Amino acid sequence: MFVRFEIPSNCKIMVAAGVKLLSLANQLQAIGKSVSMSFGFSSATLGYLNRIGFFDLLDTRITVEPERPSYSSAELYRGGNQGLVEFAPISPIHQDRELPSRLERALTAALPDTVDRDAFGPAAYTVLGELVSNIYEHSETNLDGFAVLQVYPQGKKATVAVSDSGKGLIETLRPALLMQDHALGSLDDASLLVEAFRNGLSRHGKGRGNGLKQCATKAIRYNAKLEVRLPNTYVRLVPSTDGYTPHTVYSQNDAPLLWGTHLAFEFSLA
Repeated sequence: MFVRFEIPSNCKIMVAAGVKLLSLANQLQAIGKSVSMSFGFSSATLGYLNRIGFFDLLDTRITVEPERPSYSSAELYRGGNQGLVEFAPISPIHQDRELPSRLERALTAALPDTVDRDAFGPAAYTVLGELVSNIYEHSETNLDGFAVLQVYPQGKKATVAVSDSGKGLIETLRPALLMQDHALGSLDDASLLVEAFRNGLSRHGKGRGNGLKQCATKAIRYNAKLEVRLPNTYVRLVPSTDGYTPHTVYSQNDAPLLWGTHLAFEFSLA
């Protein structure tokens, strides 16, 4: 079966979308599909994706049209843009312990002077470290996950996106909750996700699973919005005075299949 992605020349792909595109393409190739990506001629999008390291991690069997870049702009210019952390692989086997620190430094450097950087840094590290560690805990796949950060000065925001291609956060939590005869096991994906970020949930029983709760608490302190893509569900959480709540959630429960958990925190820089 052939799968072809058509990306218009004037299409601007933000990192939260780019990380999902990368994961989806690699997933399809891994299950035996013949995948191609067409960017059109003189595509600025192709150049941008090359700069942020997209093609460095795209399965080499995937066809790129008009052609795959002959060199990696990410490797050539890595570290040259203070507002960018290029796509980094997250191996389910070998943990990159420096990745959360690199993301935190870039995010902290982008803050306006009105924000206390000394207070923000540890909070951001907690958020980013939890996002990355969740891949090791819940992924259960041989495919790499990915992380990327981009500051958008004109939009006065910074986005951190972390993606994996495993079973997904909810798919590993729900069976354990049902085995524990936990009432939350019957919730829909969006409600269960909100519960995980509000009160903490773990497949290992009481006393565990507070990482996501701590992550959300610190992110809310800086008014960060959160997008989560699960295999068939899209959830967008907007902070309120009571944190992330069901009343401030937008969700779609019939999204096309995309394995894994794909999270993007959007921090305001205004």
